[in-house]
Amino acid sequence: MNNPLLRRSRFRRVIPSELVDEVKRLVLTAQSIVITCHVSPDGDALGSTTALCSVLRTLGKDATVVTADCPPRSLSFLPGVRDIIVATRQTEKAERLIASADLIFCLDFNCLKRIDRLAPLVEASAARRVVIDHHTAPEIEADVLISDPEISSTSALLYLFLYQAGWARMLTRNAAADIYTGMMTDTGGFAYNSNDPDLYLIIHDLLRKGIDKDNLYKLVMNTSSENRLRILGYGQYRMQVIPQHKLGIIMLSRAELDEFDYTKGDTEGLVNTPLAIPDVTWSVFMREDSADLVKISMRSKGEFPVNLICEKHFGGGGHINASGGDFHGSLSDALTFLLSITKDYDSYL
Repeated sequence: MNNPLLRRSRFRRVIPSELVDEVKRLVLTAQSIVITCHVSPDGDALGSTTALCSVLRTLGKDATVVTADCPPRSLSFLPGVRDIIVATRQTEKAERLIASADLIFCLDFNCLKRIDRLAPLVEASAARRVVIDHHTAPEIEADVLISDPEISSTSALLYLFLYQAGWARMLTRNAAADIYTGMMTDTGGFAYNSNDPDLYLIIHDLLRKGIDKDNLYKLVMNTSSENRLRILGYGQYRMQVIPQHKLGIIMLSRAELDEFDYTKGDTEGLVNTPLAIPDVTWSVFMREDSADLVKISMRSKGEFPVNLICEKHFGGGGHINASGGDFHGSLSDALTFLLSITKDYDSYL
């Protein structure tokens, strides 16, 4: 390896130097850059996109984060969030930015359908495309694909890229906080999928940037509105456990959500609750968004592959222990369908 950055890398995982060099070349020659992430962006999607945007602007580039829909209110404290262009609110501006971009970064998603209304705009764009993602089986056609499903978050993978590119020094304290938030949220506060020593080397570097990780934990994990606490409690009370399939299910109808003045992000983390039961191996949260659309979230322990279930049956995907998708139909039909397929996955228990 001739690249001195690779020779002295402290990290176990190393991105091939030719990929890093090509991304640097694309960035340095680009005039207008758009960064996007999956619909219903979570902490990892927002943390990685806003951090990258900050670095690119420090490099003197015209860079903008464009999302298909609004970030959750619970993550509005992230400094870069207020600069995001949301397609549902600023449709014409979002379309114009994507149409005029000569470089598009796709972060934290592995297929274009995950960016919803932005997918046809990105497909039609003549811009060069870079994917940085940690989901399995990437399907996006890209000029550069940086993908590693063994890494717990796209934010961590982005940091490794920035480190190898020599751009980590350009991280401000706010951008470092964005990356830390992404890493923290995709590991449940480093409670799962977090045994990689590289994670803690990254945290070491981010702490040296001056982040307050204790306050970030409080803001993400221990800050809730009254309505959110009530809806979480109600959802846990309504939980169903199916012992023969080691399955926990939580369902909330549109009427129940409205009763608690639900806003996006209020049910974040609810899907994890049934996994606290020793005999529950996987959990499903079903949220009725409309009369014919149910959002599906799944979590699991060990080697139980909820990503396979979401990919095969709910048009989604994700990680082996954390995945999601959609069901087109009523909430009761979604439950009936789920129960009809559970036996097909008992062999993984």
